[in-house]
Amino acid sequence: MLDADFFRRWMAAAAASVDREAQRLTDLDSPIGDADHGSNLQRGFAAVRTALEEEAPDTPGAVLTLAGRQLISTVGGASGPLYGTLLRRTGKALGDAAEVSEAQLAEALRAGVDGVKALGGAEAGDKTMVDALAPAADALADGFVAARAAAEQGAEATTAMRARKGRASYLGERSVGHQDPGATSSALLIAALAEAADAVEG
Repeated sequence: MLDADFFRRWMAAAAASVDREAQRLTDLDSPIGDADHGSNLQRGFAAVRTALEEEAPDTPGAVLTLAGRQLISTVGGASGPLYGTLLRRTGKALGDAAEVSEAQLAEALRAGVDGVKALGGAEAGDKTMVDALAPAADALADGFVAARAAAEQGAEATTAMRARKGRASYLGERSVGHQDPGATSSALLIAALAEAADAVEG
């Protein structure tokens, strides 16, 4: 079973990963976006880390809801609302339980992804974060390692896609050949989840 400490570790691992990869995310964003994806997420997850230290929510749902709120209030552009919605919807779906199962997390993450789809109007194949998150949510039923692999494969697959949503869609065919930064950062988020699980199992 997964408790609030597990979810705090997940968010801490995500913040550390975004710190490490911020420049790469910004480099990916440069040809097809505003060249600020890495720095925006870095600021947002730093705020998440601080808020979780100060408030110490005591349920998995409360951890994710607080994290989502912080991302919405501190991350510019579309990323803040989209990531915030993902975590808040997932947290809300987990409810007030002190511990949740992997199966419950998988179901809740699907609800979070549905929230992202509704907010951004994106579906799989549109070259967005959904291309990493949707397969990860489906694969989570088979474990954290499977979810991480599915997210990474989904992010890599966006390179060959033409963007149909977001700023990159304005480029039309010129968006082909660039890996989507949102899908890439989403894969980092799922990899951080697997890292948190490794810490438990280790």
